[in-house]
Amino acid sequence: MSRIGRLPIRVPKNVEVKIEQGKAWVKGPKGELNISISRELEIRKEEDKIVLNRPSDSIYHRSLHGLTRTLINNMILGVTTGYKKNLEIIGVGFKAEKKGSGILLALGFSHNIFLVPPKGITLNVPVPTKIEVTGIDKVVVGEVAAKIRAYRPPEPYKGKGVRYEGELVRRKAGKTAG
Repeated sequence: MSRIGRLPIRVPKNVEVKIEQGKAWVKGPKGELNISISRELEIRKEEDKIVLNRPSDSIYHRSLHGLTRTLINNMILGVTTGYKKNLEIIGVGFKAEKKGSGILLALGFSHNIFLVPPKGITLNVPVPTKIEVTGIDKVVVGEVAAKIRAYRPPEPYKGKGVRYEGELVRRKAGKTAG
């Protein structure tokens, strides 16, 4: 049996969970999320817990078991505490600036990049070399952070570019004079 799938999901008092006909809705203090889930899994709601059971031990049901449990748990965490990704900008002249709800990125191109976040995502620039991406949906927060990083990923010689906070960039030695 799946080690992750068999763990019950704890539902806080201020969160409302509704599961029916292949959909799951989670409503909490920070917002509301929903996903489509497989109708083959048995999902029971007990007092302040949600328990998932699978119909068989087939590979398909085993993979759905852990995945569905994790997705529902991530939604509950998102509507209670939210998710946050921090990015660092390293390089001479590279910076970010808050403009309205979006950010303006100067990453060494001939033009600046203006990024408008999708609905439910907040971009914050506490200092010109740091960007905070926050929201309630873990997937969307990760996608927006990856999109910002993809504009100028860190290069291996000087380490210039946009990286996740704490990301280790392997450095290469430059050319040696012969």
